[in-house]
Amino acid sequence: MNITLKLGFCLILFALCLYSYLNMQNAVTEVKIRLPALEKEIRQIQEENRRLAYEIEQFENPAHLIELAHRPEYAHLKHPLIKEILTVPEAFASK
Repeated sequence: MNITLKLGFCLILFALCLYSYLNMQNAVTEVKIRLPALEKEIRQIQEENRRLAYEIEQFENPAHLIELAHRPEYAHLKHPLIKEILTVPEAFASK
């Protein structure tokens, strides 16, 4: 009776370990299945970031900004004169 009890306990312990291992393998396989879709999404986001960076670079191009400054809707904007610029000494700014 004692040996069958020990053998049954060992079999149950083995079955639990095997179940745990298979469960972990299933989780790893699930992640491996989702990985290509995530990589594709990352590539699309990176491409969109490159495209937006290019658009920003083109918009901030000095020639484009000067062209915008000559448009009628921005005619009210002007460069300030040096006497119109207020400066604060660094000692006051750090307080």
